[in-house]
Amino acid sequence: MTTPSIGILGAGQIGSALARALSRAGIPATLANSRGPDSLQALVRELPGITAGTREQAAAQELVVVAVNWSKLPAALAGLPDFGGRVVIDANNPIEAPSFRAVDLHGRTSSAVFTDLVPGARVVKAFNHLQAHLLAAAPQAEGGRRVLFYSGDDPQAKAAVAALIERLGFFGIDLGGLDVGARLAQFPGGPLPALNLVKFG
Repeated sequence: MTTPSIGILGAGQIGSALARALSRAGIPATLANSRGPDSLQALVRELPGITAGTREQAAAQELVVVAVNWSKLPAALAGLPDFGGRVVIDANNPIEAPSFRAVDLHGRTSSAVFTDLVPGARVVKAFNHLQAHLLAAAPQAEGGRRVLFYSGDDPQAKAAVAALIERLGFFGIDLGGLDVGARLAQFPGGPLPALNLVKFG
């Protein structure tokens, strides 16, 4: 499977960590934040294959990762064109920075709320549960590979994300549909976030 062009919306801890992981694996990507490409020049100079772009440029790629502070998500996604069936990875957690207070989602999963903000997207939940420094680090650990969970309702979209996880060197585990899998991997509330699990063999 050919790696799709990748855009990352958000250059905070998770977005930057994923950019580092992609660069290390030789996978190019366009990284964008709310402050514009000039603010990212120092970071992308460290990361071969990663280019700084606008929000619109990152969101126009074949596969788009969104990793933005929860309260800033509506503004980050507002006004973007319909995603037209492209894969969008929800790498967000429903917490308010810097207090880490949980957001009241009224019983919904964060991915259900997120899906409403990305019309036309095939949403896959991934890259939100592992601490940023571990996501940025080499995936080999303790003689095995670090585990990354993912979930989604579209089999082809999940297959694309699984292939990306594999190319990055991690071991992907499919948690099923968004309603179940996103709840398991959601922070706070789910039992899986912040676990540094390793697959042997």
